[in-house]
Amino acid sequence: MKRIPMTVEGEKSLRHELEHLKMVERPRVIGAIAEAREHGDLKENAEYHAAREQQGFIEGRIRDIEHKLSQAQVIDIKAIPHTGKVIFGSTVEIINLDTDAEMRYQIVGDDEADIKLGKISVNSPIARALIGKEEGDIAAVDTPAGMTEYEIAQVQHL
Repeated sequence: MKRIPMTVEGEKSLRHELEHLKMVERPRVIGAIAEAREHGDLKENAEYHAAREQQGFIEGRIRDIEHKLSQAQVIDIKAIPHTGKVIFGSTVEIINLDTDAEMRYQIVGDDEADIKLGKISVNSPIARALIGKEEGDIAAVDTPAGMTEYEIAQVQHL
């Protein structure tokens, strides 16, 4: 059984989405299917087919979330002593040694990753290069443009 790492916030977000799907979306689609059935011939009823398709998506997403939550290994980064080492959940400030550009990322689970919010997946190439390194270390990341080196400026447990 493979554990799925996620932050406390990530687990909370998945539980919220699951509750919304079960309590709001599922009943809404069931109502839409019932209403579409009342319109008669189902073969040519676009509303019925659209609602059934949406129901399939919702049920699939519910199963997916329930599976992930059952396999979740929730990691509370704030409860882990700070050592300066990059680990799952930590927020890392890095400097691109070629451009001097500074970036800040939190390493999170796959479902939580959102580059616009500065959250990268633990399975991304950059996160894999950073994990296990410490402040002051250099991490080499193989990018489409070639090898890029980053200095780890700061590691935080936020």
